[in-house]
Amino acid sequence: MALAEHLRELRNRLVKSILAILLFTIVIAVFYRPVIDFLIAPLPACGPDNKPPPGENKCALVANIGLMTAFTVVLKVALTGGVVAATPVWLFQLWRFVAPGLHKGERRYTVAFMGFGIPLFLAGAAFAYLIMPMTAAMLIHFAGTDVTSILTVEDYLDVVTRMVLVFGLGFEFPLLLVMLNFVGVLTGKRLLGWWRGMVMAITVFAAFATPSADPVSMILLALPIIALYFIAVGVALLNDRRKLRNNPDAGLDDEEASHLDLSVESVDGAEAVTASAAPELPSAVPPARREQLDDIT
Repeated sequence: MALAEHLRELRNRLVKSILAILLFTIVIAVFYRPVIDFLIAPLPACGPDNKPPPGENKCALVANIGLMTAFTVVLKVALTGGVVAATPVWLFQLWRFVAPGLHKGERRYTVAFMGFGIPLFLAGAAFAYLIMPMTAAMLIHFAGTDVTSILTVEDYLDVVTRMVLVFGLGFEFPLLLVMLNFVGVLTGKRLLGWWRGMVMAITVFAAFATPSADPVSMILLALPIIALYFIAVGVALLNDRRKLRNNPDAGLDDEEASHLDLSVESVDGAEAVTASAAPELPSAVPPARREQLDDIT
């Protein structure tokens, strides 16, 4: 494709993804109350007398401050839910944009990309929600023993929605490495050699990506991604071994020459051509010329 055609293709894929996200956003906006209640559930709520529930030494009052805050909260929650719900659509559109640049044999990875990409994103989003009680409780405990924390709905849901998106996208990173290995961009040996830098990079990413900026969220985000990274390295090494078994020259660099088998093998059923079996040359050919002609001519 020309550059204009690539841009047109990118525009079409983006439009389809955005329309899918908007459609799910509208659906979630209609049923926003159960969604907001579901997101607020991890907070250690206070009792009727502003006392912590039994077995808890802390609680949080969720307050709504401002006239337009409630509307803004609904928009944020609906948009985040739309992105999560439309994950199969925008992942498929992303792959369809990349697929034309791949070889025919590499396009068969579409099913694997979709089959693992969607569960990984949803697993990251679910993991972010599951660790919210621990994160919220730890942050509330920083306030002191006799202090009741008053949280605005907007700030709390902003942290939750950002964590859901960050964790979901972070869980996609190992899948990207595996796909790069399958299309021949990265080798498993190279990925394994990068493990120290990758661990450091993932830790730094988790420190900046977690909106709550607490060490618990950072560690809980970094550890699963690091584990998934080493799983991706193992898959890449197995794939490289499979390629090497099917093609002995697969591990050579572009500057290395492949092995050539120059041995001569006998051909079964071949018959020798004798002088008597050679065809007679036309009599019109001069004798000097006839000596220059071989049997085939």
